[in-house]
Amino acid sequence: MKHRIIRIISLALLLANLTACSTGNKSVAEKRYAFNNILDIAYTPDTLHRCTGWFTDAGSWMGFTLPEKQQWLNGFCGPFSLDMFRRQWMAQSATIVGFAKDAQASFTPDSTCYYPGELYLSAHSADGRITQRLNFVSSSTALLRIETDKSEDLLLTGSRWGRDVTVSIEQNSVIARHPSGESVTVTFTPDVELTAADNNYTALIHAPKSPVNVAISFFTSEKEMAAGLQNLPSLLNHPGNALQANADRWEGYLTKILRTDMKPEYDRIAVKAVTTLISNWRTHRGGLLHEGIIPSHAVGYFVGFWAWDTWRFSAGTAKFDPELAKNNIRAMFDYQQPDGMIIDCIYTDPSENNARDSKPPLVCWAVDEIFTHTGDTTFVAEMYPQLLSYYKWWYQKRDHNRNGMCEYGSTDGTLEAAAWESGMDNAIRFDNAVMLKNDGADDAWSMDQESVDLNAYLALECKLLKKFAVLLKVPFDGPDYTDRVANYFFDTNINFFCDRRLKDSSFIEEPGCEAYTPLWTQIATQEQVDAMLPMLQDTAKFSTYIPFPTIAADNPKYNPRGYWRGPIWLDQTYFAIRGLRNYGYNKMADEYTRQVFDRLNGLKEGAPIHENYGTHTGERLKAPHFSWSSSHLLMMYDDYGK
Repeated sequence: MKHRIIRIISLALLLANLTACSTGNKSVAEKRYAFNNILDIAYTPDTLHRCTGWFTDAGSWMGFTLPEKQQWLNGFCGPFSLDMFRRQWMAQSATIVGFAKDAQASFTPDSTCYYPGELYLSAHSADGRITQRLNFVSSSTALLRIETDKSEDLLLTGSRWGRDVTVSIEQNSVIARHPSGESVTVTFTPDVELTAADNNYTALIHAPKSPVNVAISFFTSEKEMAAGLQNLPSLLNHPGNALQANADRWEGYLTKILRTDMKPEYDRIAVKAVTTLISNWRTHRGGLLHEGIIPSHAVGYFVGFWAWDTWRFSAGTAKFDPELAKNNIRAMFDYQQPDGMIIDCIYTDPSENNARDSKPPLVCWAVDEIFTHTGDTTFVAEMYPQLLSYYKWWYQKRDHNRNGMCEYGSTDGTLEAAAWESGMDNAIRFDNAVMLKNDGADDAWSMDQESVDLNAYLALECKLLKKFAVLLKVPFDGPDYTDRVANYFFDTNINFFCDRRLKDSSFIEEPGCEAYTPLWTQIATQEQVDAMLPMLQDTAKFSTYIPFPTIAADNPKYNPRGYWRGPIWLDQTYFAIRGLRNYGYNKMADEYTRQVFDRLNGLKEGAPIHENYGTHTGERLKAPHFSWSSSHLLMMYDDYGK
């Protein structure tokens, strides 16, 4: 009850303070306007720096930032090309806005804001105030709306077009072309006077009496541009439907994920997680044959789709955008190999795809989450044969001694790729691993150790495949070793789950996060979980400031910045917390969730969600705007208090 009262008071205060930010299309009662400055993406680009976060939406390959108040431009910065292979600012700003009577007048910023799905800025000069809003209305186009408090002519121009960009005017559009084939267009209504000058433009708008609409579009080819420009006159003359669709989409996202019984600051975490996932959404392009979600738009090498990342993103988005979740899964299965393998990662340029390894099998979990939220048996039927083929592949290509317990491996025989296949590239448990050639295929190699997490994942996949088979009334003919996994990998010497060596079946006693997986997949016995508690609750090992690191914190090899050798990865922390909940330790799980929500640096403020965090400090470490951390924060939010 107290949280509800706090939410009502907070919303009332917000509404009182945001009258200057009303949309002109809907009232500020939209849920997104309760989450102002959800992320700090203020950045004014110059020639020396690149940004680490953008506003993007609707699957677009372009992004924008808010101008920094100390380096003010009276317009949104960008767009920025978000493609992995050619990332650059197409312009410092494609649309600087001022009053025509004094085009050189400086503007003083009043306020800026990043709402979920919308950018806002307001500034004034001696001649009056100008406010601007930016919303994506499609994957190719963002709609800029400009309003003033004076009936004065407006003048728009571009600022510092990117290297090798050529600007021209064609009919009602400014077209900025790059030799790569990418182009940015700025399109106006026919009454606007466009003039070309010095590889730039000016647009004179006479005394507007209503919001001025400008379409900023990003295209990857001349053919795409020609088709896209045909749709813009209708958008500019009648923007209401497109803006309403944007508002409804975001209202739908937030309505589906927000609870009525949570602290406002925890709601903010959930909304930030959704905003992060949607900002990493990309429409199909080149070799990416379906839309999907990338790990992080802020890191160039992450602009592709990875297998186990995809399974996590799809599980995380199933509740609020199941169609995106479905298509992300389809994108990975577009490259399923004849033997059933799902390759590690795919890109817009298929020559860059990595087929040296796969990734941990979590896809049936993602499909089941989609089914849970949609009841869509058609999608389950579409995926089932491919899921079963992938499941069987593990036993065909990654079970060296044919005992039903699988190993991580690679197609090229390298330990590097095998470590990638685990997803835990430099994990301590692999320090002494060597590669073994498997019988029957030239592309089948295994590490010389059986991994507990892999076989726990496979046990869950098996359970769900059986569920799907019953649902679809089809046979399940895959191997099933589920009942053996927990006892096989439980080391009674230290009361913890560990990997086992192939040569002598001995345990690799380097306790780490792989032990959380049997709890999350619910194959551990209650007795095993109870026996693990002393180590899990030991503040020197796993019950750290941020709980459940990737390796016991008192391990001599522990490294606070060691990627998978110490830091917090929120997927693993989620597996541990949900695992405890699965075995009746709900209060403990809630306490650990609060530690995550309350202690991660910047999580409740404007900082982006990161790839991993400091175990003892909560400091932000690798890649910002990270999708799988966001997915698992949403899962923790959804589980909390239940």
